[in-house]
Amino acid sequence: MARIAYVNGRYVKLAEASVNIEDRGYQFGDGIYEVFYAYHGRLIDEALHFARLTRSRGEIGLAAPMSDAALRVVIQELMRRNRVGTGLIYLQLTRGVAPRDHAFPAARRPALTMTVRPKPAPPEGLAGWHAAAITLPDERWGRCDIKSINLLPNALAREAAKQAGALEAILFDTTGMVTEGASSSIWIVGADNVLRTRALDQRVLPGCTRAALLADVAAEGVTFREEGFSVEALRGAREVFMTSATSFVKPITRLDGAPVGNGAPGLVASRLYTRYLARLKEQGADV
Repeated sequence: MARIAYVNGRYVKLAEASVNIEDRGYQFGDGIYEVFYAYHGRLIDEALHFARLTRSRGEIGLAAPMSDAALRVVIQELMRRNRVGTGLIYLQLTRGVAPRDHAFPAARRPALTMTVRPKPAPPEGLAGWHAAAITLPDERWGRCDIKSINLLPNALAREAAKQAGALEAILFDTTGMVTEGASSSIWIVGADNVLRTRALDQRVLPGCTRAALLADVAAEGVTFREEGFSVEALRGAREVFMTSATSFVKPITRLDGAPVGNGAPGLVASRLYTRYLARLKEQGADV
């Protein structure tokens, strides 16, 4: 069956989908995006993703193409047409089509495109569900809290990780403090058994899986501090793991070629992964 995309009000075959050459997303990266994970037809952490989409829109002064309720209908219809119940929905919103000029054009209708593809549910356990990472200087722009489509530095970082035989690149700023992964939030458990992830600021994206996991941290009774940590602390951590809508909760067991802790998924990550699976099944139930 041919894959179907949504392009500015129309459902079209993916192979035939196109946007105008003067779309500002294409020429300036003037747009934002959101990625949803659907499980058994339900969007996981849906409210968090819609809230982040609204926030990103507001930060760059971009109008809503439709109401959230209408957008939910379009997403469900796109999933139905692609016969995908468990998978990823990619949504991109740009300032639309206008003659090329850096300043914003007069009011234009935003351009909305979406695609969907299958992605299996995470495994029941962490055996085989872990990865390696490298560390790199953070060379991204100064507003990483906006889910902008300007992702060239992220792509370069992920390619460097790939060339090193790793999955993720963990980024650090000019003061040696970890910001986040190229496409994930980063957590550590230090030698003091305290779980840490960086507090939200303009240097990190407010991850939806990160936000949802904070409730799980409290439920598990894990000692936790929302504070920054250095790349040295990262390298000396007992546990490192990443979270995102696509990686779920994934332990990092090797960093810059060296084992993290004992080289196996740690206890805290395992407990939080179990909680994540339970929440996933709860949100995707009764479909």
